[in-house]
Amino acid sequence: MDATATAQQPLTRLNIFAAAGVQMRTFHLTWLTFFMCFFGWFGIAPLMPLVREQLHLDKGQIGNIVIASVSATILARLLMGKLCDTIGPRLAYTGLLVAGALPVMFIGLSHSYESFLLFRLAIGIIGAGFVITQFHTSMMFAPNVVGTANAVTGGWGNLGGGIANMLMPLVAAGFVALGWATKADSWRYAMVVPGVLLLVMAVLYYRYTEDTPRGNYADIQRTAAAKPKGTFLLALRDYRTWLLALAYGACFGIEITVDNVAAVYFVDHYGASLVTAGLLAGTFGGMNLFARALGGIVADRTGRTHGLKGKWLLLSGMLVLEGIGIGFFSLAPSLALAIAAMLGFALFLKMANGCTYSIVPFVNRQAIGSVSGIVGAGGNLGAMLVGFLFKSKDITYSTAFLYIGCGVAAVGGLVLLVRLVAQGAEAEAGAPAVALA
Repeated sequence: MDATATAQQPLTRLNIFAAAGVQMRTFHLTWLTFFMCFFGWFGIAPLMPLVREQLHLDKGQIGNIVIASVSATILARLLMGKLCDTIGPRLAYTGLLVAGALPVMFIGLSHSYESFLLFRLAIGIIGAGFVITQFHTSMMFAPNVVGTANAVTGGWGNLGGGIANMLMPLVAAGFVALGWATKADSWRYAMVVPGVLLLVMAVLYYRYTEDTPRGNYADIQRTAAAKPKGTFLLALRDYRTWLLALAYGACFGIEITVDNVAAVYFVDHYGASLVTAGLLAGTFGGMNLFARALGGIVADRTGRTHGLKGKWLLLSGMLVLEGIGIGFFSLAPSLALAIAAMLGFALFLKMANGCTYSIVPFVNRQAIGSVSGIVGAGGNLGAMLVGFLFKSKDITYSTAFLYIGCGVAAVGGLVLLVRLVAQGAEAEAGAPAVALA
């Protein structure tokens, strides 16, 4: 195979320090773009104490806002998964970035609970960038390393939520210090910053990425087998798609819930200041710098030695440990112990994220986008459902976390049980094994 042909193939190695070639250029732009998506998606979260005070929001209304922030993402992820299979990730991402930037910038125009709720709902579509990120990485890397590549782009992208929790209170304070805004209105001006960054990334993504190593969909001859036909139905008919969606709801769904409520929880439950609470919540998101990638790396190595069976077992174990850690977090009597418990369950949660999407590309190679979209939507559906716990006037935040921990551990056990039963049935039917080499 000559050099040109090699350059048009998915990479079999991931060198994060490399930037040459369309594969690595796309890799870096993909995780950076998703980072900005998360930054915009959760930019308002650490500023909610200011919003709550100015708009006079009660606990139930804040709960509705948390639910709204992840609800629109469900449909958007399903749509983006299908668009990746049809028009390609480059155009899909560009359009999403432009559409998502508008509500991010204009949420500052809200002066009532109702208008703020609608803007928060609209901002949620930007979370669909995850599906495109995972699809695009799957196009650029070979099966032996795709789990690691997906985990790194997803993890570094999710890091944007943690950085938003850390930086947005400082951005708001900066507008106050410059005399451009009062403290009460500073959140309105601060949200313009992530909106502008999303527009910048739309231009960069359109100009410098390609749909596949061989070029954009419009410029290459796709074989009949590569052309999408009923990909969404193919994904829906495979029980593994639904099982992964359930698992992702128990890890990523909990992650974005914590991103949404952590700052308020630390302020109300432990008396932390706005900046301190933002930094602590940001630390949770900061674990994505390595933890999700670690999950992908471990999953790939497990896959090479034990196949898909090993990956499913690993995913189940991570979910059980995550649930136990959340339970300890909910019962922590002091801020120091709460931080320690948070770091513990964050490690297993984010590793479970990476492990989940190390399995996704092997469900159906003809419907990677649709499978990725459904599983990603499952994550947001999980976040939406647990969001109802945080709006209840009869359930405290700490009690809500305890219920979540029990639920996540139960999902981990269910994943293992279903796979054991299914593998037994497949063995009896003589189903072929899936090679990961």
